Amino acid sequence: MPLLSTSMRHFTLKKLIVVSSLLPGLAISDTTFINETLPSAQAADTPNIIYAVNGEFNRNTVINLARDLAKESYQEPDSTLPAELQDLNYDQYRDIRFNPNASIWKNQSLPFQMQLFHRGFYFKETVEVAIVENGQSQHLRYNPEMFTTGEVMQRALPNADVGFAGIRLHNPLNSTDYYDEVAVFQGGSYFRSLGKHQGYGLSARGLALKTADPEGEEFPAFRAFWIEKPANDNSSIVVYALLDSPSTTGAYRFTIRPGDNTVMDVEATLFPREDLDKVGLAPATSMFMFSSYDRDQVDDFRPRVHDSDGLLMINGRGDRLWRPLRNPNNLEVSAFSDNGPLGFGLIQRNRDFNNFQDLEAKYEQRPSLWVEPLGDWARGSVVLVEIPTDSEVNDNIVAYWAPNEVIPAGSEYHFAYRLLWGQAPSANKGEAIVEATRNGRASINGPTEKRLFVIDYRFPNPTDNTNNQNPTAHIENTAGEIHNVVVAKNHNNGYRVTFELDPLDAELIELRLDLQFTDGRKAENWMYQWTK
Repeated sequence: MPLLSTSMRHFTLKKLIVVSSLLPGLAISDTTFINETLPSAQAADTPNIIYAVNGEFNRNTVINLARDLAKESYQEPDSTLPAELQDLNYDQYRDIRFNPNASIWKNQSLPFQMQLFHRGFYFKETVEVAIVENGQSQHLRYNPEMFTTGEVMQRALPNADVGFAGIRLHNPLNSTDYYDEVAVFQGGSYFRSLGKHQGYGLSARGLALKTADPEGEEFPAFRAFWIEKPANDNSSIVVYALLDSPSTTGAYRFTIRPGDNTVMDVEATLFPREDLDKVGLAPATSMFMFSSYDRDQVDDFRPRVHDSDGLLMINGRGDRLWRPLRNPNNLEVSAFSDNGPLGFGLIQRNRDFNNFQDLEAKYEQRPSLWVEPLGDWARGSVVLVEIPTDSEVNDNIVAYWAPNEVIPAGSEYHFAYRLLWGQAPSANKGEAIVEATRNGRASINGPTEKRLFVIDYRFPNPTDNTNNQNPTAHIENTAGEIHNVVVAKNHNNGYRVTFELDPLDAELIELRLDLQFTDGRKAENWMYQWTK
């Protein structure tokens, strides 16, 4: 299945981008690596620099590049590696570390520093990088002194300007005396970030094309980055990116503000080479292996293993919908139709270490990713793709917005959105959210096809204007039969809803639970997909 191979490739990315670069090295000025003599004709040892060249730069530079590139036939990027980097294994590649003393803007007392990823292993294509300052772009030249190697990587690094595999940005997020890694762009159009006191988890992508398509998924890639030098009194940094794929080109602008929730404002313009009828905007990619309600054939000491445990949506009417994630037996694709969505995202709601018991992975510290459309995204669907996996190394969850309208070839399609990396969006005062989903056999006497579902609600922001009358649970099911619905007060001053599902002969059943209060309070709509 095409997506599984992608997940494996992305796992490699996950493991590689968190490699620490703390080995000592020479103190090197960042200006050493900016090719200040690079005119329109490239220097002899920089033959592959095409986009991130020296010259004037403004907000339209990358847009114009993408527009012009879309008029040309797609050309596969040159993935030929120098002899020194060919056939590296995982351990050799991991042993190439960026020298923190070579960080861009090191010792300049700026709110950000930048480090680079080396090419090699799975990361063969050249990613071009330029620094933007005072309306001028300067190509950032590769230099082997930017990197250190240990005992495993015995080969000498190349001297020619071979480019990079990606970038990462650092900021004193958690303390004033240390620059934490706050954003990474590496591998295709993948990027990731996190909030204060969190560790990396799920990722985002610039664009998803033909996800879960039987003919295979298409993976656009960022070919070049331009990073604006931050002002010393600014809490944000701006990154421009040029996207390319057989179907489309694109120009992206990221404004990144680290914090409790790290905020990314994304502005994008696509220039399709062909009609885009299977496109996903603002895609997120995560991992869900098992939880308290999805432990069939699980042989693991840990209660849960997942980067995200649910898909949260706030539709155009302002209703909150919660869909627990699953690790299905077969590829499952769900679409939730909407008009003008207010937001959606893959959420890590459970934050209690006791529910994970993993001292190394620390899943309770993984960030949620919330997408807020800017402007009217009109009609379309939030699409959730769930892929079966037997290992936590595979990213098997994808969520994105699929517009109803085809984006035609030769057009210019602009969209904007905000990403919040950190905690889930807070509930309104007096609003109940789903705290936990559980299920098991419905009889204590022995095995049965009937399933018992237990859904717990809590009030993150309770209100004093409440009564003691239990709410009413309304359950919709596309097949099977629902029996013995019970609503009871829970120990957390919330409510527990239990019901039995008799699937009869059904192979797949969509469930929806609406908890209704007489005092006007609201609750998330719980949705679930049961499969035999």
